[in-house]
Amino acid sequence: MADDGTKTVSLVLGSGGARGMAHIGVIERLEEDGYDVQCIAGASMGALVGGIYATGGLDVFRDWLLALDKADVLRYLDFSFSTTALFRGEKIIDVLRDLVGDHRIEELPLAYTAVATNVARQREVWLEDGPLFEAVRASIAVPTIFTPHRYRGMQLLDGGLLNPVPIAPTLKTVTDLTIAVNLNAVDGYKRRRTVETPATAQADGSALRSYRDNIQRFLDELQENLESLGMDVGELKLPWFGEQEGEGPGLFDLLNNSFETMQNAIANIKMSAYRPDVLIEIPRESCRAHEFWRAKEIIGLGYELADRALEG
Repeated sequence: MADDGTKTVSLVLGSGGARGMAHIGVIERLEEDGYDVQCIAGASMGALVGGIYATGGLDVFRDWLLALDKADVLRYLDFSFSTTALFRGEKIIDVLRDLVGDHRIEELPLAYTAVATNVARQREVWLEDGPLFEAVRASIAVPTIFTPHRYRGMQLLDGGLLNPVPIAPTLKTVTDLTIAVNLNAVDGYKRRRTVETPATAQADGSALRSYRDNIQRFLDELQENLESLGMDVGELKLPWFGEQEGEGPGLFDLLNNSFETMQNAIANIKMSAYRPDVLIEIPRESCRAHEFWRAKEIIGLGYELADRALEG
């Protein structure tokens, strides 16, 4: 415990695509109660949100997400035109750098670990120094969705492959509590009303319009590049998103559901070895991995479930 009586926290942020926006609500709830986060470990979206929080740029990132709608997300993807994955994933990293700036992990004000997977050696990799967004890009490389990230002589993929709720990297930091967020909880989730956090409720409309303008500029650039290749972006179809009437899940959903089933099994095994003091479970039915246009709802869900876990 800190000298002023504040409880110190090691925060573990799990992988789970767009459900990772719930991490923002969890952090807002912790800050509201005055918890002092001294250590963060994250996999995939958990590494991304945790890294941005460590830079002090979480408010900027939250407002940027709140400005997204479905069309923004679908048009925003940077196609890889390769045999390894659908998308390159570099454009989102460029946007994040523009939002919060370049940072080195060892210069952040708290201990930070991004977990990635070295498939060639079949082991997880803890990235604890060097450029922040190199580590984040490696950790979010979901197989078949984003291309593997070549870094430090390794081909790295999503950290959630081997450690979707990475508690172990936080054990070297002594804190009062370890709080973990699992984004793949199995629960009979029913769509509920959106819970507004104090921050999202006060989001200024003019600020959101400014972020939307920035998003649009990037999207316009992507559209120009695609049209220069002879592609009519206005007619572009993405059949792997969601289900068509009379059909089962598309390719994207089948791959994603299989990945999440594996992640949940691994997370349960890992957490049986390293039990957190507080576990916040976000139902995997609450949001599909690509539904980033639901930021307000999912951030509110994270806040609500964190409040419930902390009060319980």
